[in-house]
Amino acid sequence: MKILIVEDDPEIAMAVREGLDDAGYTTQVVRDGERALRVAESGAFSLIVLDLMLPSMDGLEICRKLRRARQTVPILMVTARDTVPERVTGLEAGADDYLVKPFSFDELLARIRALLRRENTVKASLIEIADLIVDTQAKTAVRDGREIPLTGREYTLLEALAAHTGQILSRDAIQERVWSDDISVSNTVDVCVKNLRRKVDDPFEQKLIHTVYGLGYVLREEPPR
Repeated sequence: MKILIVEDDPEIAMAVREGLDDAGYTTQVVRDGERALRVAESGAFSLIVLDLMLPSMDGLEICRKLRRARQTVPILMVTARDTVPERVTGLEAGADDYLVKPFSFDELLARIRALLRRENTVKASLIEIADLIVDTQAKTAVRDGREIPLTGREYTLLEALAAHTGQILSRDAIQERVWSDDISVSNTVDVCVKNLRRKVDDPFEQKLIHTVYGLGYVLREEPPR
C-alpha cells in the first residue's frame, strides 16, 4: 500500500516516512500544497496523511478539491490546531480522521491501520461494473449517480448477477439457489429479469444485463457496437 505524506516540516515528514517505511508501507513525501493536490489526483495512493498548514494551498482546500473530484481516498488530517471547531471544519471538508500535533507515531500508525481497514470493508461491499454500483451492505443499486428503486426480489437477482459478473446464471440456479424458491411458476425469473432491465438498462445507452439463449442471464460490460 502506498501512502502520500503531505507535510512541510522536514523533520516531521522524515520521521513519519521512516516509521511507515519500517511498518511495510510505500511512501511519498510532498511539502507543497499545490503539488500535493496534483500528486493526490493521480489516484495512486491508498491513504493520505495531510498537514493542515502548507505553502501555496492549505490542507482544507486540498481536501475539498479532492472530494469535489470524487476522490474517495482516506485522508488523515494532521494539525497543531486543537479546538473542536477546527476539527469539525476538517471533517466537514472531507477528512476521515483528525490527529493533533504533537502525536506519537504509534497513534498515527493505529489510525492509519483503522482507516485502511474501514476502506477495505467499504470496498468489499461495493460491486462496480461500468457506471453501475451495487452496495451489498446497504442493499442498494446506483447507476450513473442515480439510485435505482428495486423490489426485494429484483435487488437479490441483481446482486447475484453482479457477484458473478461475466458468469451465466441459469433460470434454475436463480430460482433455486438465489431465491431459494422451487415452487414459483416457470416464467417468474423471466418476468423479474424484464422488470430489472426496465430499471437498470432501459434508461441508459449501454446495456449490462444480457440473455444467453438456452443458458440464462449474465451481467457484463460489452464494448459499444
